[in-house]
Amino acid sequence: MDARFLEIADQLLLIERELRVLGWWADVSPSPEALASVEPFSVDRLDFSQWLQWIFLPRMKLILEQDLPLPNASGILVMAEMVYAGRAGETRALRQSLARFDELISEAG
Repeated sequence: MDARFLEIADQLLLIERELRVLGWWADVSPSPEALASVEPFSVDRLDFSQWLQWIFLPRMKLILEQDLPLPNASGILVMAEMVYAGRAGETRALRQSLARFDELISEAG
């Protein structure tokens, strides 16, 4: 198991918590068509918070649960900063969690 797994798991929980605190956690999944987007961050069919909840978090949890190789790079914070540029104060904790996730992914395993 990669030594970063536990800290990454903690960051995933923090990301989920922040989405809930912000009121952006949904009880109903987007349509299968929306989830099937092939665009980066599913920008053509999902809000960024939806992508985090329905694509990113489940994929990362699967990687951790199945002890699969972690991605070599992550640029989630850059996307979050673009999406939430006008909401910097409100999204600070979420962006901090995403920043730490990016840092962990970029560290050698």
